[in-house]
Amino acid sequence: LLLRWRRRRALWRKVAEAQERQERSLVRMEAAVQRFREQHPSVSAASIVSLPLPELAKKLQDGSLPPDHVFYAYVGKALQLATETNCITEFLQESENQVRKAKLVEKQGLLYGVPVSIKDSIDCQGHDSTLGFIKNLNKPAAEDSVVVQVLKRQGAIPFVKTNVPQSLISYDCKNLIFGQTRNPLLYTRTPGGSSGGEGALVGGGGSILGIGTDVGGSLRFPAAFCGICAIKPTGKRLSKRGIMAGVAGQKAVAAAVGPLAKDVESLALCLRALLSEDMFSLDSTVPPLPFNEEVYSSTKPLRIGYYETDFFTMPSPAMRRAVRQTKQLLEEAGHTLVPFELTNVDYVIFNYCVRGMFADGGSSFVKKFKGEMEKGGTGMFFWLAKAPQWLKTLLSWTSKPFVPRLSSIIRSMKENTVDEVWSLHQEIEDFCHQFIAQWKKLNLDVMLCPMLGPALGIGYPAKLSVAVSYTMLYNALDFPAGVVPVTLVTDEDEEQLKGYKGYYQDWWDRTLAKAFRGGVGMPVAVQCVALPWQEELCLRFMKEVETL
Repeated sequence: LLLRWRRRRALWRKVAEAQERQERSLVRMEAAVQRFREQHPSVSAASIVSLPLPELAKKLQDGSLPPDHVFYAYVGKALQLATETNCITEFLQESENQVRKAKLVEKQGLLYGVPVSIKDSIDCQGHDSTLGFIKNLNKPAAEDSVVVQVLKRQGAIPFVKTNVPQSLISYDCKNLIFGQTRNPLLYTRTPGGSSGGEGALVGGGGSILGIGTDVGGSLRFPAAFCGICAIKPTGKRLSKRGIMAGVAGQKAVAAAVGPLAKDVESLALCLRALLSEDMFSLDSTVPPLPFNEEVYSSTKPLRIGYYETDFFTMPSPAMRRAVRQTKQLLEEAGHTLVPFELTNVDYVIFNYCVRGMFADGGSSFVKKFKGEMEKGGTGMFFWLAKAPQWLKTLLSWTSKPFVPRLSSIIRSMKENTVDEVWSLHQEIEDFCHQFIAQWKKLNLDVMLCPMLGPALGIGYPAKLSVAVSYTMLYNALDFPAGVVPVTLVTDEDEEQLKGYKGYYQDWWDRTLAKAFRGGVGMPVAVQCVALPWQEELCLRFMKEVETL
């Protein structure tokens, strides 16, 4: 007991030190902004942060806006957001030197002088990538991740790191070190996760461009919940070197790195900058596919598949309305909309996603929590992963008649043999080809799909791991998928929610109905999907939806 007590004290000391560092970061930001304002009292920060990224980048390039004016305007706004939502874990102090150098060098790169926020799990030299784990504190990265290196070569200035949920396997945003991040639009709601700090910071206007990752919706949840745009590219379109994964090594569910921003044009500018020669030379495993301008700027009418539900997670009234209204507007604009029938999503979620990510019975996931003081945010996955196989079998068997979804999850978390894992990978590959065949039979260009919304109350995602079905499908398929906010929850939506039952009418469905409540005025997005490697077409479709 004494040893345990001493160990816990040592852990709490590490947490306290990290929190002090976070506090010092904010104090430094405040001092830097104060200094700048005293030296440049006439600079209007509000007019700078109101500029869209393409316009801001142009003004930085032509010299009509100096990089330090832009930088300190955003540091000031980010500081305000950090105080309100607790989204920033660290100020990258070297960014001030970068700004000073930027004034002296030739204006190079598509993102010259643009301040960029970076998710905690993406390596920045000299800074921790914690994933919300105490054991990862005081282990600064030896070098920048490839994505950060490319951003810098394109003239961007990474200036803060942002908060994540412990382990990243959650769509809330809380850990024991830095605490809970709140939604900037409504503080009682989650900003989404696992790129939740990014969602809150970009959504609140404290960063004009953020970089996050996505293995089940981790870019799309924060964007949808905070009323902004994001794109999850095909897994290998952008380099993941120097990026920490939630479940390292698993290949069943494709992770991706991508941008979050207020509008689609900003996402396109970011991908233009990232898909450069620098990316391909720094990581030769990334296919050398530069940004296809022709596809992105095309105006030819699209043939669009759509569905209102996946028959696994019943959409909220606002989600259904978002798809219907978007479909109608697209048809009026001259596009062709074709119903797409989704089948067996329950099988995909349990057998491909859950079983794929926890194919070792969850043992590598459990190992990450060894020596940690909190196991929160991951819901039941941690406890199921810890349970012995006989208990999992017993629980799965006894719960099947009463809670079939729980039974399926428990069954999916058994330890697999190598042979079974290979068979699973083969099955996922076959499913992907079948999905593409159905897509091509309908001669589709892109797909319009629901996106979970509005933002759930803080703490609900841990109880509702099953609600990731709309997003995780496209990680299993490894298709590019983006989100665009299209509407706000109305009083009528809220009224209709009283009749929400769900497809299974189990504890999860009842909990989700509660989690949706009280969201009047909150944004609701749709998902825009394209075939693998068609990020430009996906963005083109997102732009169309945004414009309409």
